[in-house]
Amino acid sequence: MQSVKHDLLEALATELQALHPGAGARAAFEQPKVAAHGDLAITAALQLAKPLGKPPRDVAQTLLQRLQAQPAFQRWVAALEIAGPGFINLRLHPRAKQQVVREVLAAGDRYGHRPANGQRLMVEFVSANPTGPLHVGHGRQAALGDALCNLFETQGWQVHREFYYNDAGVQIETLARSVQLRAKGIKPGDPGWPEAAYNGDYIQDIADDFLARKTVVADDRSVTASGDVEDLDGIRAFAVAYLRHEQDLDLKAFGVRFDQFYLESSLYTSGRVAQTVQRLIDAGKTYEKDGALWLRTTDYGDDKDRVMRKSDGSYTYFVPDVAYHITKWERGFTKVINIQGTDHHGTIARVRAGLQAVGLGIPEGYPDYVLHTMVRVMRGRQEVKISKRAGSYVTLRDLIEWTSRDAVRFFLLSRKPDTEYTFDVDLAVQQNNDNPVYYVQYAHARICSVLAQWRSQGGDVAALAQADLTPLDSPAAQALMLVLARYPEVLAAAAADFAPHDVTFYLRELAAAYHSYYDAERILVDDETVKRARLALVAATAQVLRNGLAVLGVSAPESM
Repeated sequence: MQSVKHDLLEALATELQALHPGAGARAAFEQPKVAAHGDLAITAALQLAKPLGKPPRDVAQTLLQRLQAQPAFQRWVAALEIAGPGFINLRLHPRAKQQVVREVLAAGDRYGHRPANGQRLMVEFVSANPTGPLHVGHGRQAALGDALCNLFETQGWQVHREFYYNDAGVQIETLARSVQLRAKGIKPGDPGWPEAAYNGDYIQDIADDFLARKTVVADDRSVTASGDVEDLDGIRAFAVAYLRHEQDLDLKAFGVRFDQFYLESSLYTSGRVAQTVQRLIDAGKTYEKDGALWLRTTDYGDDKDRVMRKSDGSYTYFVPDVAYHITKWERGFTKVINIQGTDHHGTIARVRAGLQAVGLGIPEGYPDYVLHTMVRVMRGRQEVKISKRAGSYVTLRDLIEWTSRDAVRFFLLSRKPDTEYTFDVDLAVQQNNDNPVYYVQYAHARICSVLAQWRSQGGDVAALAQADLTPLDSPAAQALMLVLARYPEVLAAAAADFAPHDVTFYLRELAAAYHSYYDAERILVDDETVKRARLALVAATAQVLRNGLAVLGVSAPESM
């Protein structure tokens, strides 16, 4: 139906332009809030009433008459009606809605995709410190980041996935000291165990492997332990590599890949942090006060200036962030999305201020941010707060083991990122319609069962693309086709709004429309023409379900 909408939109733009110069560029259709009002709606008369000096309904009447004379409207529109203060509602011919079946079957897994636009996008996500296993919050970030990457790829972007490793600073020192103490036989609760140390059982695992002089291999490094408990540098390097390897396993289990792992330490060793500070000094955006170096972030909307270099000579944490984002800009990523927890909200203004201040032409509002809240986990009607493995939180691997990768991904994507979310483990393992991922996957499996039955009778699914679709004129069939036709628009809007949760809502709506259709009409009927038309419709539905689930990183099983 995209071709139908395109024809109708061109005709609408022509008539709007004739009514008022410039109005054609704003031609658009809206979705009526009540399905009974029509299939599409035009609200242009309300916007044109004032410049034309006429009541909206009079403008709507004039526009309606002009549209009725347009060949595209004569071909595809069954009725035009004026409603309310000046809306024009369109009711499409069944044959207009039937076009979506052909479009889906022809495009296959590319249905909903736009051509390559030649633009590059970087999405930075997860970016967990290598100080422990990935927790559920990291899982939410991984699901969000991966789905956003997939969404933008459907819109023609060339997407680069990046993981920023904070492998420098106080937390890494705390990790090394914690492992060293465990290697010396000191454990949590013993005299001499620091309050800030990491307490999870994984610290003992690292210490044991270090003492055993094992070799660990991570994505970008291989480290062999010396076994010397006084070798703090060796312990630090081994512990970071060990946890990087563990996190790589977590990400693999979750089906998330990255194109690059960028190390915070490299910003220091390459001199980029010092270079960034010097750039800001040279640009006249800094000043000395109380022995510290300050950045004039208030020049860029921050509520107060920020310390860059403390009196002891160390840098505050946002300085390497500025240096890192300069590398993103210099690598040609003019659009960047960072996915971080809401606790990073305070850093946004100062990072953006630093980027504008360096004088490289980096625009205001660079980069974009998607902030997410943490996740509560409920199991057996009680909140789960700790993991034996991690000591203080539920790990992503725990959640996957308790449920499934598909359930974790779908559930973590089913709400806006900045809203609180409670992950119900018991619901995630239920095999009924209350479980949203099961409900959607079951719709796909149900269709596959029908197609398999027909195939066993000698049917050819590929041949359905040429089926006569005229029999698809029932209310249930037309309702299903309208939902299918919305898929490309859902993808475009979800990408623009950084809202993969909208895809989960859409898939649930599509599954509901299919289940209603299945309950309303038998598919494998005796009439060959009717049967092939209905099979074509459900095959197209299965394709869109697969496509949407793929965007979320969720599988589309053929049987359940």
